[in-house]
Amino acid sequence: MAHAACRRRLLHRHRCGGPTGTDRREGGLQFVFLPDRLFLHGDLAFAPPVFVMDPVVTLSALAQATERIGLVGTVSTSFTEPYVLARQLKALDVISHGRAGWNAVPSYEPDAFANFGRPLPPREKKYERLHEVLHIVQALWGSWGEGAGRPDKAGAFADPAQVRPIDLQGRHVAARGPLPVPPSEQGQPVVVMPASSGYGLQAAGMYADVVIGMPMTVEEGRAQRDVVRHPADASGRDPDEVTFIAFTGYALGGSTREALDRRRALDDRADPRQALARLGALLGLGQHFARPDEALSPSELALASAHPGCARSAQALQLARAGWSPRDILAHGVLDPHPSVTGTAEQAADHLQEWFQAGAVDGFMLSVDDFHDGIDDVVDQVVPILRERGLFPNGYVGTTLRDHLGLPRRYGLDPRVMSSPA
Repeated sequence: MAHAACRRRLLHRHRCGGPTGTDRREGGLQFVFLPDRLFLHGDLAFAPPVFVMDPVVTLSALAQATERIGLVGTVSTSFTEPYVLARQLKALDVISHGRAGWNAVPSYEPDAFANFGRPLPPREKKYERLHEVLHIVQALWGSWGEGAGRPDKAGAFADPAQVRPIDLQGRHVAARGPLPVPPSEQGQPVVVMPASSGYGLQAAGMYADVVIGMPMTVEEGRAQRDVVRHPADASGRDPDEVTFIAFTGYALGGSTREALDRRRALDDRADPRQALARLGALLGLGQHFARPDEALSPSELALASAHPGCARSAQALQLARAGWSPRDILAHGVLDPHPSVTGTAEQAADHLQEWFQAGAVDGFMLSVDDFHDGIDDVVDQVVPILRERGLFPNGYVGTTLRDHLGLPRRYGLDPRVMSSPA
């Protein structure tokens, strides 16, 4: 970030504008991230489904409209055979010239398994399959050897001796190979996984290039970052090769009041009663607010208390004591599943800088209040401040996703990771 040798990056999310050329169109952000659920999710009476389009298909289309920004899609390890996964993801990597990433997760929802005619398996079985799928997919990615060469004028296409079967058989999945897709400019897709515990943490330590967490405080961020580094070290990998990024949310305005009004305008589209009830519980009041647009009364403040160890509850109490109304407290994002800044671009930049320089994260996943213009606000207002502070690069430092994230090139199975499904 601050200099060319620094691996850490600050912002990740979607498209936008920046200074010039490609950077103006794509904002200098490192990647687009598409989550997924394999069932109908959301209340159709009030909103469209949350997840609709297949991530790999969507990103394949986006690859044709972009030049530098990375393309990370979520694909479950629970249903698709590893050969199909390896083929689709490596094809995306090739057509995007080395910008693909795979958020590898097992499904956990009964509705998703019902759509594939399967019962929900025990947690350990889901992660057994995840290990096998990741192992076989990476073996298939490397089955077209980098030494196979390229077509030449003499008529040679590739060296068949460098394109070999993998012949891997696990308890849940298997593949013979080889995969008839050559390496991309970055070798193979970047593997992204969520921060987890137990089985998931072990898998992330073995396979992930990027781990995504959801800490609520700097202290939680430092702890999660350390936790994901330990299994990488135990797997024989260099922990510095694993990038830890965290979600953070924004609603920006010219002032805190303007940003709050912007978010409250969005909140007005939903029934506020449930959110206000949750806020009452956070404040230890256990009640609905009779005057949600007015500050809490002295008697209410005297009764309010924060739950021990709950960052959201502590933030809500601090805001209440500062004189904000219940609806304004909600607009500050206290119910969000991640830290949120409702305020000015300077305040947003301060938040990012504090976490980054405290060693709590290597970068951030941006969640904005309104995708119509929220990403533009971050790129046009926050990114220039970060660049002035020496915390964000002035354009893309390379052409591939690995370049953007400062990750080492990888191809095929990591020889340092000895575990095998076979």
